[in-house]
Amino acid sequence: MTLSESFGVEGRGAFYETAGCLRDVVENHLFQVAALLAMEPPTYRGFGAVHGETADVLQAMRPLKRADLIRGQYAGYRRESHVAAHSDVETFCALRLFIDSWRWEGVPWYLRSGKYLAASATEVVVQLKAPPQRLFADSASLSGGTNYLRFRLAPNSAVALAARVKRAGKEFAGEQRELYLSDEQPGEEAPYERLLGDAMAGDGALFTREDSVEAAWAAVDPVLRNHRPALPYRRHSWGPKEADALIAADGGWHNPTPDELATARGRR
Repeated sequence: MTLSESFGVEGRGAFYETAGCLRDVVENHLFQVAALLAMEPPTYRGFGAVHGETADVLQAMRPLKRADLIRGQYAGYRRESHVAAHSDVETFCALRLFIDSWRWEGVPWYLRSGKYLAASATEVVVQLKAPPQRLFADSASLSGGTNYLRFRLAPNSAVALAARVKRAGKEFAGEQRELYLSDEQPGEEAPYERLLGDAMAGDGALFTREDSVEAAWAAVDPVLRNHRPALPYRRHSWGPKEADALIAADGGWHNPTPDELATARGRR
C-alpha cells in the first residue's frame, strides 16, 4: 500500500515536527484503507455495520515492533522553516503489519508513505499466491510476477487485474498483462468537500468510531518512541533503500511512475 506525495511539508514544518509521517497519514488514513480491505462482509446494509467490521480488523492488528518500521527523512527537511536543526522526525515511513485473525493469519501487509517521493499517488496492490505447479515454462525466472489486483485511489480512481497470459506460438511461456478500468465522474466532489458536507449533514459513514481510533493507536504505540533513527533519502526517490529490504522477501513495492499516472489520466 502506497500513499506518496511528490512535494515536501509545504510550510507545515511546525506541524510536522509534532507529528511526523506515521502519525500524519499512516495510523489513520492507511490503516483505514487496510481495515476496509481486510474486513469481513457487513451483516446488514448501513455504515454502522461497516464500522463494526473495520473495528474488528483494527483490534486484530498486531502491535508494531521496532524491526517492522523503517523511517526516513528527505534531504533538506532540516532547512525547512520551524524545523529543528537536528530533527529526527520522519517524512517517510514503511512498515510491515500483521492482522491476527482467522482470515489473515500469516499474511504480511506492507504500508508506506512519504513526502518528496517520485510521484503523487495512492494505491493498493494485492499480490496473489503463485500456484504450487509451474504453469508457464518461464515461471521460475519471474521476479514479483505473480497475478495481482491493483486499486488506484488517487490521483484517479481505478481497478486493475493483472494475469500472466500465454504468448502466441508453441512455447508455453507467458507475459504479464493488466486489465485496467478507470471510472471518473466529471464534477465530483473533492474528498474533503465530501467530508465537510457529510459532517454538516450528520452522516457518519466516512468517519471513524472511537474504539477504532483507540485500536489504531494501540497498534503503533510501541514504536512511537522505540524506533531507529530516520534515514536520509534523496528528493523524488522512493525513500531509503532499507524500505526495499523490508519487503524484499515478499516481492517488492509497485512504484507508480509519472508516465503511468499520465497514461491513466488519458484513459478516463
